[in-house]
This record gives sequence, C-alpha cells and structure tokens, in this order.
Amino acid sequence: MSAPGGWHARLVELGIRLPVVAAPVAAYVPAVRSGSLVFTSGQLPFVDGGLRRTGKVGGSVDVEAAAADAKVCALNGLAAIDELVGLDSVARIVRVVGYVASAEGFTGQPRVVNGASELLGTIFGEAGQHARSAIGVAELPLGSPVEVELTVELSA
Repeated sequence: MSAPGGWHARLVELGIRLPVVAAPVAAYVPAVRSGSLVFTSGQLPFVDGGLRRTGKVGGSVDVEAAAADAKVCALNGLAAIDELVGLDSVARIVRVVGYVASAEGFTGQPRVVNGASELLGTIFGEAGQHARSAIGVAELPLGSPVEVELTVELSA
C-alpha cells in the first residue's frame, strides 16, 4: 500500500525533503537490496555533511534533541533507499533498529528512537508500522548520540 500519488507526493504534502545521501565513512554502501527487502547501513544524524551534535544521551544530549537526531537518521535512511530503488517502490517499513549512545544510568532509549518511528508513521501511515529495537550503547561512530538502521519491503 502506498500513498495516492506515491511516497514522494506524501513527502511533498508534509513539506519534507529528503537529504542528499551521506557519503560512507568506512568500507560499506548506504543501502543494499536482497530480494524484496532493502537494508540500510546505520545512518547517523548528518546534516549538510556533518553531525548535528556529539555526545551521550542522558549526559550532554537531552532526550528531545536525541529524538530529533533519530528523525534525521530516518530521513537519511529513506534517502539511501530512494537512491537505490526509488522511495515509491516501498511497500512498508519492516524494522527499525536504533542505537543510542547512553550516559551511565540512562534507560530512555525507546523515547529517543521514537523520533524515527513517529516520523515513519507520519509518512507511511499503516505501512509505517514496524518491528523495532532500541539499544543503549557506550559509544557510536564519530561520537554520534544516535544511529538508526531501516529495513523495508518493496512492492511486488
């Protein structure tokens, strides 16, 4: 199921623009297709080629800022999917995995990853309902507070 006119039309309706796909920071590609699924690499909250912020959530980064970063990560993932197969070929969001660089004692990882989940729900509606993991970690690449991976199913 897709939006009338496709997912690109839905983005326009919402006033959302996909960013330019971030260049990989190591030896990988932004997204890979396997059969009817597309898996993104972990997406960091890059804006205009740089991280929005660094730090640990529950420490120097508050939950609301980290949730906003998770939203940016999801948009970066959608951009990688769009570049690989075209966003309008997405049937549904299957899975979201969010990693949160967490200060000692911080347990609000699900609230952070909601930034990504809620954005996907807004864009894709019922097709945006997904399985999810929200994982606290000690460190993330480049000092990022959050990293998000997407798995999507493509239309037949």
